[in-house]
Amino acid sequence: MSDEKAADIERLEHFPISFFAMIMGLSGLTLAWRKGSDVMELSSMLGNALAAFTLIVFVFLSMIYLMKIVKHPAAFRAELNHPVKLPFFPATSISLILLSVCFLPLAPGFAHVLWLAGIILHLGLLLYVLNCWVNRDHFQIAHINPSWFIPAVGNVIVPITGVSLGYIEISWFYFSIGMIFWIILLVIVFNRILFHDPLPGKLLPTMFILIAPPAVGFVAYVELVGELDSFARILYYVGLFFTLFLSTQIVRFARLPFALSWWAYSFPLAAMTIATFVMYEKTGIVGFHWFSMVMLVVLTLVISMLLVKTVKAIHHKKICLPD
Repeated sequence: MSDEKAADIERLEHFPISFFAMIMGLSGLTLAWRKGSDVMELSSMLGNALAAFTLIVFVFLSMIYLMKIVKHPAAFRAELNHPVKLPFFPATSISLILLSVCFLPLAPGFAHVLWLAGIILHLGLLLYVLNCWVNRDHFQIAHINPSWFIPAVGNVIVPITGVSLGYIEISWFYFSIGMIFWIILLVIVFNRILFHDPLPGKLLPTMFILIAPPAVGFVAYVELVGELDSFARILYYVGLFFTLFLSTQIVRFARLPFALSWWAYSFPLAAMTIATFVMYEKTGIVGFHWFSMVMLVVLTLVISMLLVKTVKAIHHKKICLPD
């Protein structure tokens, strides 16, 4: 076996579950452009093309990770029990749920299948993650970071497709779980950030995940109740505050060396962009329109940059390396 082929096999062993954060970001970009196209009365062609591209990337990543499970089961089990990597596993089920949102206007039957598969997988992964958090003795405060919000975020996304498919009570079930665990984890994460050692540089981009639960929660809640009420406004403005807070630290984030964790920038920005488009639709306030357009441009630039950097990192073999 050549050295290069041996190195490729080793990289497969270290293929991280966090790669699926790419699908969350690309799905978010798809939905943001689709929402923006609706608001601006433009063709949905770009959104449809992005949906197809996202599905292709998802299938590709899934095939690679399945190969890892088959060929390196010990590495898979180690990742499944890793205190920092564990919360990224629900990114797989979230990807299915987000893809169901992307394909709902294009292929409702296909979206229905994706949604059902996503919510079943997500519930199973959520129960597994919670059992690990509660029953394992190797978790420490230093392991906690904003990526722990990922399982909660997945629950909140469920109603966005679920309401359209007629699953009202199931949508409320998942939404309720997501909101409660967001509040619980928000307290725990801030306790860790404020009173313990700073987050390692590689995990700093996960701070952007603070934006996702209230922003997605706002979109899902409006879908559930059909109107903009006081609770919806609270969710939106909490997400807006976290966006403004993190924007004050752009220079700090820009100085970090590239890692896959940079994809944590993508989905939260997409969620806030979509939420702002919804605010404009519900209020008609021009300021929301201009802010959503700025957010859409920023989101597109950020994800374009992430794609370029990820491809370069893969080309130079700087990803899928031992920790």
